[in-house]
Amino acid sequence: MLAAEKSHYTLQGEAHPLGASVQADGVNFSLYSKDATRVVLHLFSHAEARKPQHTFELDPSLHKRGHYWTIFVGNIGHGQHYVFQVDGPWIPEKGLRFNPKKMLIDPYSHAIRLGETYSRERAMGMDSNMDACMKSIVVDHRGFDWQGARAPRHSLTETIIYEMHVGGFTRDPSSGVDPDLRGTFAGVIEKIPYLKSLGVTAVELMPVQQFDVDDAPEGKQNYWGYSPINFFAVHAGYSVENDPLSAIDEFKTMVRALHDADIEVILDVVFNHTAEGDEHGPTFCFKGLQNGAYYLIDHDNGHYRNYSGCGNTCNANHSVLRRMIIDALHFWVTDMHVDGFRFDLASVLSRDSQGHPMQEPPLLWSIDSDPILCNTKIIAEAWDAAGLYQVGSFIGDRWNEWNGKYRDDVRAFWRGDSGCISRFASRLLGSPDIYCRYHHSPHRSVNFICAHDGFTLNDLVSYSEKHNLANGEGNRDGDNHNLSSNYGVEGPTDNQEIEALRHRQCKNMLATLFLSLGTPMLSMGDEIRRTQQGNNNAYCQDNPLSWMDWTLVDKHADLMRFVTLLSEIRTAEPVFDWNMHISLNEVLEDVSIRWHGVKPDQPDWSEHSHSLALTVYHPITQDELYVVCNAYWDPLAFTLPSRKGCEWHVMINTAKPSPHDIYPVGKAPIYLDDSVLVNGRSMIVMVSKPTRKGE
Repeated sequence: MLAAEKSHYTLQGEAHPLGASVQADGVNFSLYSKDATRVVLHLFSHAEARKPQHTFELDPSLHKRGHYWTIFVGNIGHGQHYVFQVDGPWIPEKGLRFNPKKMLIDPYSHAIRLGETYSRERAMGMDSNMDACMKSIVVDHRGFDWQGARAPRHSLTETIIYEMHVGGFTRDPSSGVDPDLRGTFAGVIEKIPYLKSLGVTAVELMPVQQFDVDDAPEGKQNYWGYSPINFFAVHAGYSVENDPLSAIDEFKTMVRALHDADIEVILDVVFNHTAEGDEHGPTFCFKGLQNGAYYLIDHDNGHYRNYSGCGNTCNANHSVLRRMIIDALHFWVTDMHVDGFRFDLASVLSRDSQGHPMQEPPLLWSIDSDPILCNTKIIAEAWDAAGLYQVGSFIGDRWNEWNGKYRDDVRAFWRGDSGCISRFASRLLGSPDIYCRYHHSPHRSVNFICAHDGFTLNDLVSYSEKHNLANGEGNRDGDNHNLSSNYGVEGPTDNQEIEALRHRQCKNMLATLFLSLGTPMLSMGDEIRRTQQGNNNAYCQDNPLSWMDWTLVDKHADLMRFVTLLSEIRTAEPVFDWNMHISLNEVLEDVSIRWHGVKPDQPDWSEHSHSLALTVYHPITQDELYVVCNAYWDPLAFTLPSRKGCEWHVMINTAKPSPHDIYPVGKAPIYLDDSVLVNGRSMIVMVSKPTRKGE
């Protein structure tokens, strides 16, 4: 007999652990709601059921302990669908928005069913949505076979991050992935050889926490996933069966396969806001349980403070939500075996209940010092949508930071802007102007040219303006500050001169990214010039505009080869090994760095300078690297620094056609002249080695 067919019985239940926990003869439910006056648990017989099969009203004298409502239900288990119905006071200005007509999912759900009956519209307003609600599902995690797979735990010196969208990576038919697997975790597994060929050591997955695809303009779908419903559940849309329970095992299988391939898994997590939006948005969970514990509220009018740009802001330093976030991180590490997290709009997480930035934010320090998280990589997007910018000043020693200043200054330099030569120089060396003050790690800066948010690399050199009309917002959405250029024609062109310049600029920026001190992050498809046709905010474009176009692998095979060898150079060339250094300050003290212009030791730091050269001498390996960046539009001749008993080898020359634009480590040809002509808008990288005996 199925468990659901046996007669149910109930017991008082336990407050710990929170959520639905499977036990020997049933399931224990624990729900936090301090000010609730009535809690009802509804069990559904199947996913699309419009009415509950069983209902249990919790007696507060028996089922409430402190602020927790608990009940044990016998003879149910894994796969059981359920929701809560919660009543209490409606006083929005005090953070209380109880509505007994709304069905609420469990905030600790490990799986959520939206289903065909779900309606975001029905979750709005005051009317009942019993027949159109999403449902929580009981999950038993026991039984998955990890087959001995172990986390790679790459050092930051070894780390090369590849930011990717799980769905968009293989959804296009050109991926060659089986149609049933396209856009899924299983599809990612099919492309692991591709990731290995690029030399990446970690994938940073855009949100895989269950999100609301309907949180988008009418007629569109939320593609990026920055609209979380829950912090624990895996997004069902990335499973082969589009099933929330299957998604769990499929995610674990993907992680296991990536670990077997020596690739780490970093999750882009969204703890700064949820899909419930503002006071006009839907009620799924948090609003109807203990609104003020989960969101920042303006107590003058009951409206939501909005530092996220998405309608609401999570009250991350409230004891209840702080505990939930830590519990969620523990879950993803211990149960799902992920290796790290990138925190979306992480500066929001430093705000107190009034929205003021805190000097010592409890949540962020808890993450920094947590023993379960001590082996994970933690990366902050160190700003928010309300102007709080903490790049260089984010708390702690463990945190890495997306370096937005790196992105802007590298773009500006290669575009040919004036007045950015000094900042560009700093970005090459790990941004000491930002990170030396606090003696941070030489890898504190996560360097990137492009990310999901903004232009792709191809579009950065193909469009001078954003083209977001397809989003249905009159081209008002998306950033206007892109530091891009079309170099003569807006969008695609048959002009070979313009196309050659664009291609070279892609190589210039990619080489800068991989050779800069810090942790490099490559955005999905930039290695093959993926385009979004000038759309710099494709969050609602779940279509070929956003998907990876795999035909570009052949079309731009030379650029992919260029990136592959950049990874090899960064990994294998000894001068890039900074593991012996604890701080960026020590790197700059111990490693001999000399700046040059067209003449050795004569750098041009003037306002109108567009070129720069430097040598980096490694004290242990005795290798010396010579890098010339010429963003000027005409060729410039640079005199090489002299090294007695050594010979120069040309590793990279972005002005040359493939395969002479880059050479594998150890295969770079000898360069015998004492000066080198560097073409306009190009980059040359050379390395000096002791002259081989007998030559």
